[in-house]
Formats: sequence, structure tokens, C-alpha cells
Amino acid sequence: MEKLRFVLVLLALCLSTTLVKGGDPFLFFEWKVTYGTISPLGVPQQVILINGQFPGPIINGTSNNNIVVNVFNQLDEPFLFTWNGVQQRKNSWQEGTLGTNCPIPPGSNFTYQFQVKDQIGSFYYYPTTALHRAAGGYGGISVHSRALIPVPFDVNPADEFFVLVSDWYTKSHSQLRKLLDSGRALGRPNGVIINGKSGKGDNKDEPMFTMTPGKTYRYRFCNVGMKDSINVRIQGHVMKLVEIEGSHTVQNMYDSLDVHLGQCMSVLVTADKEPKDYFLVASTRFTKEPHTATATIRYANGKGAPASLELPKAPIGWAWSLNQFRSFRWNLTASAARPNPQGSYHYGQINITRTIKLVNTVGSVDGKLRYAINGVSHVNPETPIKLAEYYGVADKVFKYDLIKDDYEAPTAKTEEKITLAPNVVNGTYRNFVEIIFENHEKSVQSFHLAGYSFFAVANEPGKWTPEKRKNYNLLDAVSRNTIQVYPNSWAAIMTTIDNAGLWNLRSNSLERQYLGQQLYFSVLSPKRDLKDEYNMPDNDILCGIIKDMPLPKPYSV
Repeated sequence: MEKLRFVLVLLALCLSTTLVKGGDPFLFFEWKVTYGTISPLGVPQQVILINGQFPGPIINGTSNNNIVVNVFNQLDEPFLFTWNGVQQRKNSWQEGTLGTNCPIPPGSNFTYQFQVKDQIGSFYYYPTTALHRAAGGYGGISVHSRALIPVPFDVNPADEFFVLVSDWYTKSHSQLRKLLDSGRALGRPNGVIINGKSGKGDNKDEPMFTMTPGKTYRYRFCNVGMKDSINVRIQGHVMKLVEIEGSHTVQNMYDSLDVHLGQCMSVLVTADKEPKDYFLVASTRFTKEPHTATATIRYANGKGAPASLELPKAPIGWAWSLNQFRSFRWNLTASAARPNPQGSYHYGQINITRTIKLVNTVGSVDGKLRYAINGVSHVNPETPIKLAEYYGVADKVFKYDLIKDDYEAPTAKTEEKITLAPNVVNGTYRNFVEIIFENHEKSVQSFHLAGYSFFAVANEPGKWTPEKRKNYNLLDAVSRNTIQVYPNSWAAIMTTIDNAGLWNLRSNSLERQYLGQQLYFSVLSPKRDLKDEYNMPDNDILCGIIKDMPLPKPYSV
């Protein structure tokens, strides 16, 4: 029955493509989400598989493709995917967070449908329910340029490789969740994995990647981890950076790259060295005892000559990382990828409508560990925020604007009072906003904003003041969706909130995100208009107080 229903849905979608969409291609996927036992760090443990794979399948598409993913939840708990970095224009219904969607019940299925529009770059998906991310369930998303839009590469890569790097715990996701629910911290991860494996750099592993001498390859790196920034490098080779989270960059050369939590970037690597094996190395940054993993890269016809056992070392300290961030520049001469309107977005000349300062803090509530933004630790209500808004019952589920735009963190002598509640900020449609992240802690933080690309205009030590704006990069800051904030430092981003919907701003640390360090921007169109936002999908799962309510009047043109 489910198979028949899926086929009928596909036929309907194909017809709608012909009659309405004007022919933008559809890519169809059917995913079965199950548990399985494998040993990422040499210890057998339960992980989440997608069609029997860990990591999951790569979504390999082209700009304007329509992606249809029918997810069968065969776990024993509710489940959701989010599509990290995909902007879901006018379509936060497909965002897959607990603020926008009811989770897929065990033994049931849900079909996601979204368009990747003009986003050309590297992204990934992962589960947002419970602590499922700690068991895997993630995979890469690559969006290629259409033939009509040239990419700014002087060579066409012979092949491309997705490299999903992650720190990893040997405890199960349910054990880790019990730790957090009991008020304790997760502690340090047990190791690092590359595409689900942890090589030891001893030449005993099968090659993960193969390159032909003289040819150039594209490596797409994503840090899909839970706690740590990770440095990546390729033994004996330099990397030409070409793209960060959907934006083409000035093509600088790097020996190694810091990839912070939630971030993706792609590089070109030329096989121009002695034909033998080499190690791709990934190691944690800013940790007392770094964890390291390797993957073997083999030159074709290299006869399997072993790689040198001397691994290239990662840089030391976060000042190096900050300087690398400052070296990243947007490629202003590329025809894509860039935010709309293509090639003419002069963000430095737009007047700021609103400044929001967000301060991440840690504390306790009733003796249990909680993380907060501006004193509020987010709690997901039983009725998703988006559905409560759509059905007109928001006042029964949450309150807007519990946090202030200009927040001052308590001094060391004053303990912050943390409020547990849904954290929802009212955003004015099409305002140009400046968001300041202040990190008063001793560890590097990383934040993601769904629904948008923003301009990462500054990252500096100390506290932010309005005078700091004179140090902003108002010309060629990279347009992206994540930003790292260094210890006792601040970062500034700018964006136009012109994507109507409900959008999650979250810490990329799994522990911090789970324990409340996230919020939602509610960006409502002034009128219920299909030009601004799509209607709730017919197949949307309903839960909470709206489950049996009559369907609201739909948006119209």
C-alpha cells in the first residue's frame, strides 16, 4: 500500500512539473531509516543507517532541481531530517526542525519536497530529533551549476569526493541523551571519523579515494560533528579553496583548513606528486588532547606504495584560525553562486534596520545543565511553532520576543537567571538586520541560521560596540550560513530577512542545541500571499493542539 501511495505521489508531482513548474527536473529518493551495528571507532555500537548506509546517500543535484525524499521511519522513536544550508525559499514547511514540523512517527513515512533554487555548493542533512545525530543519520548534499552558468574554475575536476568529518562518541545516542536529561554534560568525544571510519595512519586501511596522476579533483569537506572544530589537510598536497557553503571564493591556496561545526567548504587538489599513497588527515582543534583520523588517498598506477607515516601537523591556537577566517573572500567576478539578484548584491550600501546582539551562556536550572541565548533556554513545545502560527493559536503555545535585542551578560559575580521557554523572535519581513554573536566563554562556538545566507562581515576578540563597524568587511565578505565565534570574542553577520517562514538559529554543538541554545526567527508576510510563502503541504503531519482543528484558509495569490 505504501509503495502504491508513493508511486501515485510521484505521478502527481511529475504532472505538476509539466503543467505548473515549467519543467525543472525532479530527483526522487526513497530512504529507509533503520538501526544497525557497526564500529566507527573499533567498538561495536548502534548507529542510524539510511538504506543500510553510514553515512547516508549523497544527494547529488543541480541548481533548480526539485528534490523529493520519501522517508520511512523504521526506528522506535519519532524522527526528522533537516537540510543544513538549503534555504527552503518560501518553504520552511520542509525545514525539518521541531519548531517547524511534527516528527515522523515510528513505522510511518513522510515525503519531503523542496527546490534547491540557485544554491550552488556543498551542504548536508542530519536528524534533528532526540539525540539521533549522535548515532549518524547524516549525508552530503552537492548542488552543481547548470550548464548555462559557468563556474570560476580554470579546470574541470576529474571527479569529486564528499568528506564528512566528525568527532564521535562510543556511547549510544540514548545513553548520551540520558546524561543530558539528568543534568550532566557529555564530556569529550572518543575520537574522529572520516566518512564513518577512523583510519590510524598505519597503511593498513583500504584507500578511500583514488586520483589519477596529473588530474585535478574536488573535495567537499563538511564538519558534521557534535562538539569540536576539525582541521583537515592532505599529506604533501596544497588545497585551492573554491567554495564555502554555496558561495564561490577567491581561490587562495592552503596547507590545511579549519572546518568548524556545521561548516562546509570545497577545494581543488591536483595529483601532481609522486604516484603512491597519501593520507588525508582530520584532527580536532582547541582540545587538550587532539583526536586524529586518516583516510588513504591512492594514486592510480602508484602500485600501492605506502604513505609516509609522518602525518602533517595541525596548527596550534585559535589566532591562526581567526587569521584564516579573515583570508576568506567572496569571488565578486564569479557568475554564481551568489545571493539574488545575481551579481548585483551590494550589501555594504544597505542601511541597517535592526541590530540584534546574541550572547551565548551556560548555567543551571533546578540543578541541571542548560545553555541559553540572551538568558532564554529554548524548549520545544508539543505543537510546533510554525503550525501554531498557521492555525492562529500562537498565543496558546508560546510568547514572542522573550529576549531583548541589546543584551548584557551578567558579570562573573552575578549568576544569570535562565528562563526555560520557546525562544521566538519576531522578525520584520524584508528588514536588513545585523546580528552580533558575543561569546564570553573559553571555547570556540559555532552558529547556523536556517533559511538564509548571511554576510560574515567581522570576527574579532573582545566585546562588540557600534564603533567596531568601521572594521567590517563591507565589500567581499563570504555569503554563508554558519559562523564561528572565538573565545571571549564576537562575530557580526548581515542579511535581509526576505524569506517568509519560521527559521531556526542554533548552536552547532549538539549538546548546546539540545539543552536550549537555539531560537527561531518568525518572519511573517504582511498578508497571506502565495507570492511570499507556500501553503502548508497536504501531507504535513499534524500534532499537538492543532491536530483536530479545521484547516485554516490557505494563502492565495
